[in-house]
Amino acid sequence: MPDDMARPLVRGRGEGGASRHLEALMSEPGAPIGILGTGDFSRSLARRLVASGYRVVVGSRNPKRSLALFPQDAELTSQMEAATQADLVFVAVFPEHHSTLLQLKPALAGKTLVDVSNGLQINRGGPSNAHQLADLFPESFVVKGFNTISAWNLQVGPRDGSRQVFLCSDHPNAKNSVTQLCRRMGFVPVDMGHLSSSLEIENLPFYLFPSWRVPIVCTLSLFIFFYLYNFLRDVLHPFIKKEKSVFYKMPIDTVNVTLPSVALVMLALVYLPGLCAAYLQLWWCTKYNRFPSWLDRWLTRRKQFGLCSFLCAALHAIYSLCLPMRKSARYKLLNAAFKQVKAGVEDSWVDEDVWRMELYLSVGIMALGLLSLLAVTSLPSVANAVNWREFSFIQSTLGYCALSMATLHTLLFGWNRAFSPDQYPFHLPPTFVLVLIFPLAVLLGRLALFLPCVALRLRQIRRGWERSQHIHFTLTDGDCNGLEDVSDV
Repeated sequence: MPDDMARPLVRGRGEGGASRHLEALMSEPGAPIGILGTGDFSRSLARRLVASGYRVVVGSRNPKRSLALFPQDAELTSQMEAATQADLVFVAVFPEHHSTLLQLKPALAGKTLVDVSNGLQINRGGPSNAHQLADLFPESFVVKGFNTISAWNLQVGPRDGSRQVFLCSDHPNAKNSVTQLCRRMGFVPVDMGHLSSSLEIENLPFYLFPSWRVPIVCTLSLFIFFYLYNFLRDVLHPFIKKEKSVFYKMPIDTVNVTLPSVALVMLALVYLPGLCAAYLQLWWCTKYNRFPSWLDRWLTRRKQFGLCSFLCAALHAIYSLCLPMRKSARYKLLNAAFKQVKAGVEDSWVDEDVWRMELYLSVGIMALGLLSLLAVTSLPSVANAVNWREFSFIQSTLGYCALSMATLHTLLFGWNRAFSPDQYPFHLPPTFVLVLIFPLAVLLGRLALFLPCVALRLRQIRRGWERSQHIHFTLTDGDCNGLEDVSDV
């Protein structure tokens, strides 16, 4: 016991010859973890392993040159020495240089090799880097992993950045050992199966928001359409017909009218695919038919559509708050006051306009608040803290409430303007008339699913009833619990 207490926790470079390692209380006896390569990723990986209590030995072609770049508790030696000492070796070498490690084949036989490499671009045809490494070292157990974790994440640990580490291998024992190491480092291992999944794992770092492409393109397309539409009605028409220049409206006014239009249509597109799926099941009288591929993709991207809608709604709120700050708004206010005084009008109060604006703002604030709740709940950290029924209630029931409030907000904005001939320049209807098409269709479709005969048949179908099978059963009273989410798939 006294000898153990007298032994230093961290040895210097001169103590114990070449064996310099961290002896933390959590360290387990056995061979050290090996790393082949001395690049940025190798240095960050060595720091993370040392901080997690592992003995680390790094193999380099020139150990003396890289000695100052690694932590003192990591041992730098030749590649052959590192391969000989370690039972688990990280191959942190670019894939085009894997062939330079063939001289280590006898030393790496029967050991676990973790391939952390990535390609230069998306590889569709294969073979993957991990498969090529497995062909070069057939007597070793190759595990693909840690290629989706950056050097920065390894340095700062799992507190900042992604925590998931995707792993795959044809050798279960080797994959289990890497899984335990991954957990001890503070990351979350995700088992992707056999080594055949390595190509998919290697392509992951090259995907740039793959599930966001369609929602973003849809948002931008709607924004361009509604912006040009509002530009024709509110800017170009006065210039052509009355020779009145109001181009100053383009940066603020036109954008502020466009954003809520995009937000409401995008929010309607969040709930439209669920209704389509429900009506398809009613039409087929079964739940076992696969949906069309376009509907499948649409259903999986509803979260992204909703977040794009929330972004547009939040920007609309900010733009609206900035409207009184403009010089043009101040000039209009002064001119209106001057005209009122000149005309001898003492009171310009109109109850209808006041009530409309009060209700318009109140409903809009409630709609934005509900949208904010939907956006926050869609975060994985928040979604993991609620059960499925709570999540479904927020995303479906409160989501439809948000859609209803946003639709009512638009109706109050329009009020009776849709019936005024002055609101149809170039014979174009007001923007809010076009915007209301999708939300009203979704809300009416949702109400139709609440009809007792329709709701009962949809519940039967989703509990396994098929018209072709002639299965007869009745739902108990417990299965009909009020406003069931009949459009959720």
